[in-house]
Amino acid sequence: MPQFRYQALSASGEPLTGQMEAAGVEEVIARLQEAGHIPIEARRADEVAAGGSWASLFQARALTAEQIQQFTEQLATLLGAGQPLDRALAILLDLPEAAAARKVIANVRDAVRGGASLSSALEQQHGLFSRLYISTVRAGEVGGSLHETLARLADYLDRSRGLRARVINALIYPAILFTVVGGALVFLLGYVVPQFQQMFDGLDAPIPLLTRIVLAVGNGVRSYGWLLPIMLIALLWWADRKRRDPAFRRALDEWLLRRRLVGSLLARIDTARLARTVGTLVNNGVPLLQALTIGRNVLANRVLAEAVEAAAEEVKTGSGLAHALARRGVFPRLAVQMVQVGEESGELDTMLLRTADTFDRETTQAMDRLLAALVPALTIVMAAVVGIVVLSILFPLFDLTSSIG
Repeated sequence: MPQFRYQALSASGEPLTGQMEAAGVEEVIARLQEAGHIPIEARRADEVAAGGSWASLFQARALTAEQIQQFTEQLATLLGAGQPLDRALAILLDLPEAAAARKVIANVRDAVRGGASLSSALEQQHGLFSRLYISTVRAGEVGGSLHETLARLADYLDRSRGLRARVINALIYPAILFTVVGGALVFLLGYVVPQFQQMFDGLDAPIPLLTRIVLAVGNGVRSYGWLLPIMLIALLWWADRKRRDPAFRRALDEWLLRRRLVGSLLARIDTARLARTVGTLVNNGVPLLQALTIGRNVLANRVLAEAVEAAAEEVKTGSGLAHALARRGVFPRLAVQMVQVGEESGELDTMLLRTADTFDRETTQAMDRLLAALVPALTIVMAAVVGIVVLSILFPLFDLTSSIG
């Protein structure tokens, strides 16, 4: 039988990780529940090891982000209308046009008919649904408000997809600009610039330092340009290896978090994600310690995830969540203050969701400003580089013309 890696919470809220041999994910979840634990995630060990490889980037997904958002919204509507889960999934099975999407929904429906919970059925779809998605659905099942949880999740997915679409649309023009100007620069350096080498060698005049540097670069591009694709592939391979190294990832996350602009933006994005996850879980009746453990697993920045884990340990000993988060010094001050207000008013879940909305808006505004400044900045930089190359060739010609005149 295959090996499965799992993450779970004990009855006291302690995070558990391990590996067990089982026939499937459902058996792993059942055995964890029989032991009194709350399952968070269970995957085949070979899938965990292979996850995040570059090959996965080229695999077509059975459900796109838009289809997952529509599936969530439609399922929430059907459940809110009083339809049983099995019947709701059967109705949704006829909606997608793609056979791969219908197969996924059919697999989920069959697992539910076999006695599995919706979260367990989604978890069996080989990583198609994110940890945040599955954890949120599981929280809705525990709290007995699955349709409300799915409605909030659909709204979150819709806003996340909208932000991603705006970023992609804003990056199309800079990507085209970078490609065209980069290609023109390689052509200048590799073909045009070396043509002037013999002429400059015959000049009985000193050549400026900038011109000598550009000529050397041009000759290098012309002679060793075939190494550029190899170097690019080697760089991508090295980056892939390093990004899967936990120590390197943590060091990189810490370095990014300390940068003034990028660090603030990343902290806001993860703070919104954490606040929405924990707020949703607490609102559905999940204890705060368990909600923090689940919320930690959806954070992209490892430094912030470690801060949440340390804060959960303090909360376990009776400390307030706002005080525990403030001691870490990595979360935005506004978020800590809003959490403190929620604790003092007894409406922590409501304030966490408001915090998520606040930081989602701030993140959107910051992204819009950065992307608006990207195009002119990139245009100026690329124009300056091309201008330097052209001027480095023209200056000696101007000097030669002046001396002749």
